[in-house]
Amino acid sequence: MQEDLKSKTLTIEDLINYQEGSVVSREIVKKETGTVTIFAFDKGEGLSEHSAPFDAMVQIVDGTALITIGGGKNTVRKGEMIIMPANVPHALHALEKYKMILTMIRS
Repeated sequence: MQEDLKSKTLTIEDLINYQEGSVVSREIVKKETGTVTIFAFDKGEGLSEHSAPFDAMVQIVDGTALITIGGGKNTVRKGEMIIMPANVPHALHALEKYKMILTMIRS
């Protein structure tokens, strides 16, 4: 964990900024058992279909994302979350600018 974040009240949306035409990420917690990463996606940006060997939870903290899991399309908005199961292909696309927290559990 980054030392400047420990034991402080933080505003999630302020931990990362949008960058035009980009996907930006910032790892907040990194442990053997899992990670917590914040992402900011500019409108139209995304992550192509891939899979991970661990379950992952996405929480949208700003904007709207289209998250495809195993071929099923899900529109996920600010204040909502979705779980992406291990070994199931998924992709993310910004319908508008959005920020999310990705929590991946490895055990």
